[in-house]
Amino acid sequence: MSETILTYPGHDHPAVFTQAELDWHPWLAPPTEEDLTERQHAGLVDKGRAKSPYFRLLARDPDILAARTRTDKDIFYNAKDGLPRAERELAAAATSRINGCIFCASVHARFATHYSGRGEDIDTLLAKGAQADLGGRWNAIVDASAALAATPSQFSAAHVGALRAEGLDDDAVSDVIHGAAFFNWANRLMLSLGEPELPSAA
Repeated sequence: MSETILTYPGHDHPAVFTQAELDWHPWLAPPTEEDLTERQHAGLVDKGRAKSPYFRLLARDPDILAARTRTDKDIFYNAKDGLPRAERELAAAATSRINGCIFCASVHARFATHYSGRGEDIDTLLAKGAQADLGGRWNAIVDASAALAATPSQFSAAHVGALRAEGLDDDAVSDVIHGAAFFNWANRLMLSLGEPELPSAA
């Protein structure tokens, strides 16, 4: 079955990493909200995600989408133990910055700012990447995330040691790894399926 590649003449692609809300356009046509089957709705897990062309595109394979979404939610929303939500988002934002996923970086940078109140530091991360100096604890999280994003992975016991030296326990170290590793995969998926766009002034 052949696919029509979607194109967007006049597309206003963001030139730099930003905390601004961005649009995203798929290169393959996703199902419309009205055309989603009951099984595809179940795969979304969260009904609100039917508004997103990205998640509707992933709903072409609802079983994999369901597993992906539950994994995502457990890593970022199950914050009773381990790393605070802000630093889980920091790991995701750092990984997305390293991988060049402007859309994902914008989403998780906004969350990191919201939960930490450290918007200027997040802007520094977006501008400088792994070279940003954000203080000992955040530097250790960013360094570990960058090492996991490298190909091949550069993550080592030294990164675990640096995280432990900043007071992270086993659960918190695990959360850094999970947040970074998940987005190391998710960035590549999103980058292969479409592109971000600056929202129109209107």
